[in-house]
Amino acid sequence: MMNEELLKIIQEQLSARFPEAIEHHAEVPQDMVTFIIRKENIYEVLSFLKNDSELNFHFLTDLTGMQTADEKHLGVIYHLHNMPKNYRVRIKTFFPMDKPEVPTATTLWPGANWMERETYDFFGIRFIGHPNLKRILNVDEMDIFPMRKEYPLEDQTRDDKSDKMFGR
Repeated sequence: MMNEELLKIIQEQLSARFPEAIEHHAEVPQDMVTFIIRKENIYEVLSFLKNDSELNFHFLTDLTGMQTADEKHLGVIYHLHNMPKNYRVRIKTFFPMDKPEVPTATTLWPGANWMERETYDFFGIRFIGHPNLKRILNVDEMDIFPMRKEYPLEDQTRDDKSDKMFGR
C-alpha cells in the first residue's frame, strides 16, 4: 500500500472516531505518514491505533521528545509499526514549556518505559502514570534538562580547549 493510501485510511478512521483530535492536516514527510494530535487526545488515539484490528499498530518503534523552533513548546514523537502489513506512522503531540506533561504509553507498550525515562531525562517531559519516572542516563543531582535549547551545547566554563581546534 502506498503511503498516500495509508494516510487516507488512517485520516478517515481518526476523523470519524476523534473529530477534534487531529490538530494539523496529515502529511507524508520523509515518506512516513505523520499526524499531529492534540495532547488531550493522544492516549485515546494511540490506544485506537494499536488495538484497531485493521490498523494494528502493535509495535512502538521509537518515542522521543523535541522542542519547537520557537522554543515555546515541547513535544513527543511516537513511531508506530504494523509489522504484518509493514505500515508505519508517526504521531506527534505538543504542549507548552510550562506544563510538559503527557500520559504514559507504558500501559499500551511496556517497552515505552525506558524511552519515556530517557525523554524525561533530557527534555523534562513528565509522563503521567509512568511506573518509575526518574533519570536514566544523567546523574540524579542534575537540575537541568540538557536537550532543551535554553542550555548551551558546550560547557562555557571550560578553559582547556582552544577554539582553533574546532574551526572557529
